[in-house]
Amino acid sequence: MAPTSTDKPQVTRAGSRKVASVHQLTEMLSRSTSAVVTDYRGLTVRQLEDLRGRLRAEGIDYIVVKNTLARRAAADAGAAGFADVLIGPVGLAIGYGDLSAPARILFEHFRSTRTLPLVAGLAEGQVLDGNEVRTLAELPSRDVLLSRLAGALLGPLSTLAAAIDSPLSTLAATLEAYRDKLAA
Repeated sequence: MAPTSTDKPQVTRAGSRKVASVHQLTEMLSRSTSAVVTDYRGLTVRQLEDLRGRLRAEGIDYIVVKNTLARRAAADAGAAGFADVLIGPVGLAIGYGDLSAPARILFEHFRSTRTLPLVAGLAEGQVLDGNEVRTLAELPSRDVLLSRLAGALLGPLSTLAAAIDSPLSTLAATLEAYRDKLAA
């Protein structure tokens, strides 16, 4: 019997590669803390490789992907709103640690070269526009914020400890002086 048009379609190699790409991108987006959408036009291959190296050093993946595949992956990863910002030729910087690291590195690159504008982003499931991504880029890193918090908490505690210690030191000095007076 000859195959008919109602038979199950054969999955082509290109189709299986697309399915694998969507699956891989879905997994990456699912475990990411943030992702930044950029317009990669205007970059040379050399510049793109240099940028990828800088991002990779920080544990960030940068991929150029077709929008249709990225939209499917975003929907599969539970970030359907993110699919709406995937318009035109885009590159995705996907970070897994520090929330602001991808935005900070890409914005620094944009300021120095005026290429690779930040289009939109995704931070812990929330879709960000370009201005919000720039704001995220200007935030200090998590480590810096934690050290600032520790300093802010330690300052009042040090003041309190000194305030408590001061009367006790004064009392001890007074008692010592009184004991010396009685001994004399």
